[in-house]
Amino acid sequence: MTAAVTLTGVGKIYPDGTRAVTGLDLRIEPGELMVVVGPSGCGKTTVLRMTAGLEAITDGEIRIGDRVVNALDPRARDVAMVFQNYALYPHMSVFENLAFPLRAHGVAKPEMRERVERTARLLELDGLLKRKPRALSGGQRQRVAMGRAIVREPQVFLMDEPLSNLDARLRADMRMEITALQRELGVTTMYVTHDQLEAMTMGTRIAVLKDGVLQQCGPPQVLYQQPENVFVASFIGSPMMNLVDGRVDGAEVVVAEQRLPLPANGSAAALAAYSGRQVVVGLRPEHLTEATGSQERLHGLARSAELLGAEQLVRIELGDDTVVTARLDGQTRVAAGDRVELAVDTARVRFFDVATGRAIA
Repeated sequence: MTAAVTLTGVGKIYPDGTRAVTGLDLRIEPGELMVVVGPSGCGKTTVLRMTAGLEAITDGEIRIGDRVVNALDPRARDVAMVFQNYALYPHMSVFENLAFPLRAHGVAKPEMRERVERTARLLELDGLLKRKPRALSGGQRQRVAMGRAIVREPQVFLMDEPLSNLDARLRADMRMEITALQRELGVTTMYVTHDQLEAMTMGTRIAVLKDGVLQQCGPPQVLYQQPENVFVASFIGSPMMNLVDGRVDGAEVVVAEQRLPLPANGSAAALAAYSGRQVVVGLRPEHLTEATGSQERLHGLARSAELLGAEQLVRIELGDDTVVTARLDGQTRVAAGDRVELAVDTARVRFFDVATGRAIA
């Protein structure tokens, strides 16, 4: 039976005084796949290890279902972990690796065999049960590691960068497999990664950490379209959001001495208080397109163009050393030095306070 995971005011300070996590409030709903993402050293793995019981918490409370698990050891928490290094026993067959956690919990042999074989079929490992890990591909080893978690039928899966050892193509395949499998099993899952592409493609919701502090939590599209601060805006999205200096001047914003009208949405009223002041202007590359009509526009000189097939990423200098990346149609070739007119989707522009980095809304 799956369960919610609730972290309330959770913090971690190591004996040397290093604070890894601060005041974390996070709830993973039953059956949800929550991705915890952030750069190296942001505290995301510490959050997972505290949830598993592998690290003691310094502050706060962790609940799995209705139980407070702060004082429970890992075996009593009914969670199963999947590590990035697979952690398979090299001298054991696939069957024995899958059966190991059941044997450790004293599951009877008939039930153990039935659960192992059912899990192997689910992961398409049923033809590999007699093989040793060294005879498996990276993707097959990852499936065995997943199977060892699934076979336990836990309340919660905890996955610590499980795809980081795979090549790019296999990683893409495994992202889809894990997502489909999690949806089919309906087990509450905390998935830790530094890869924002994994976060965007896999998570029901994403929790973004920086320096041990939760920056924003929400569905992928909300974080992408409505980042709450400059860090989230720069971390979520590939290529990242263009973040450039601007100045609010009445009903316009000035960027590199070029003027755009303020968006006719909820941010316009908030921006009125910033008239005459500097702001950070956020522009997604896909909201800068080739100008063909009377759209609001910016202009500049192309510095470089990277053709990706159907589209190209063009870096354009607007002036005053302000450079933006635009996602343009691949059919219109742009070379360095070309003058480029960019249509701007002003309704999608985001604005951030210079001092706090917080979104102006």
